Amino acid sequence: MNAPFSSFAFFASSRRFALTSLALAALLAGCAVGPAYQVPTSAAPAGWKEQPIADGWLPAAPADALDRGEWWKLFADPVLDDLAGRVQVSNQNIAAAVANYTQAQALVRGERAALFPSVSLSGSGRRSGNVGNSADSASPTNAFSATLGASWTPDVWGRLREAVSSAQANAQASEADLASARLSAIGDLATNYFSLRETDAEIVLLEETLQGYQRAFEITSNRYAAGIVPQTDVLQAQTQLVNTKADLVGLQRTRATLEHAIAMLVGVAPADFSLPAARWTPTVPGVPTGVPSTLLQRRPDIAAAERSVSSANSQIGIARAAYFPSIPLTASVGSNASRVKDLFSASTTLWSLGFSVAQVVFDAGAIAANVDAAKAGHESAVARYRQTVLTAFQAVEDQLTTGAALAQQEGLRREATLAADKTEQQLLNRYRAGQVSYTDVVTAQAAALNARRTLVQLQVNRQISAIALIQAMGGGWQAEWMGSGNAATGQSAAPRAQQ
Repeated sequence: MNAPFSSFAFFASSRRFALTSLALAALLAGCAVGPAYQVPTSAAPAGWKEQPIADGWLPAAPADALDRGEWWKLFADPVLDDLAGRVQVSNQNIAAAVANYTQAQALVRGERAALFPSVSLSGSGRRSGNVGNSADSASPTNAFSATLGASWTPDVWGRLREAVSSAQANAQASEADLASARLSAIGDLATNYFSLRETDAEIVLLEETLQGYQRAFEITSNRYAAGIVPQTDVLQAQTQLVNTKADLVGLQRTRATLEHAIAMLVGVAPADFSLPAARWTPTVPGVPTGVPSTLLQRRPDIAAAERSVSSANSQIGIARAAYFPSIPLTASVGSNASRVKDLFSASTTLWSLGFSVAQVVFDAGAIAANVDAAKAGHESAVARYRQTVLTAFQAVEDQLTTGAALAQQEGLRREATLAADKTEQQLLNRYRAGQVSYTDVVTAQAAALNARRTLVQLQVNRQISAIALIQAMGGGWQAEWMGSGNAATGQSAAPRAQQ
């Protein structure tokens, strides 16, 4: 028999084995023992308490694949836009989430590979003979072998398919965790960035106020030197001036801390990062009327919780599969010869097909315990999912309430600031005319400065509340089917101190 024909016979045997295995698998394959998965029900109120929905309510269903868009651009700040891009590239928490997602995808491929046969190829060569040089010593002999083997356990009861489904659900949960890490990192960036800009505005405010306090201190000192006022007026003016300088130092420390936090978020050491002071415009995105519930469905934590439920459901099927027998199939095609070229000769080729059945007869309830544990794990995952949904509803309601209240407060605080500035100016003029004591001036100055700082802090609180609402809704509301969000731009940070 020539070599080409021998090779053909060798591979023909392999093909017959594959066909036989597929036919046997078709006969055995059938029942999956895992429960059919259903998305668990969750709380679905008729609408937002703080913002009624005009178009009705849609049942919550994870839709985290919807595009969230570059929600930070709603604030119309080019510096924030640049920093957000850096965060997505260099933030280490996001990098860790990317690695976890890559790992989860690899685990899915590993579980899916178990659905297919495992094929191995082995070979050996050996040369042997007697030690000695006698004439009757046997000549050295050669022995060569080559074997192509395969093994496969058909997924008769669906255990492997359930394992793949579980791994896929875990990978999807990991993908949602990645989206959550991005949303959290950029949300933290925006919060710290606007807090830093608010601190810049307060620093400017205190520097301008200090100029007025310095002039007031000089006026009081001159009046004391002329014997017009007592020394206590000078001391009060000095106390006011020094305390405000101390407040300025505290603000500079706060700014440095916020700058360090931003450096960490963009993935650089604080020593290698700086953010120059810039004018701050407190832009607050407008929330569309009747925000639909589908925006809430994009929350990545809700998607991750739901995928965890799906994975836990698959674990029940994996545990139940242990009740049924395992039926591994094996096959091999091999050859033994004294010469390498004879390994592919049909006369030296041997093949085998086989299967075995393994069934647990007694395990003292171990399988039942594993099934119960899997069911309990599923119930726990369902409870966590429902709690996540409830928490999401609460977060949105809280921020809708906060945003509306802060918007009303801003107008009132602005009015109070104007009144406090006028009071400060009038009392300072009356003091110069000798009509009031300097204690009245100090009190008015403190009230005016406090009103200005409160207004600035309220403006940044509105921005932070908007960021929290965006996060609560899973990443903004500027999806294509919602239209672009409207932005309402606030006025300047605070009026200048009048002296």
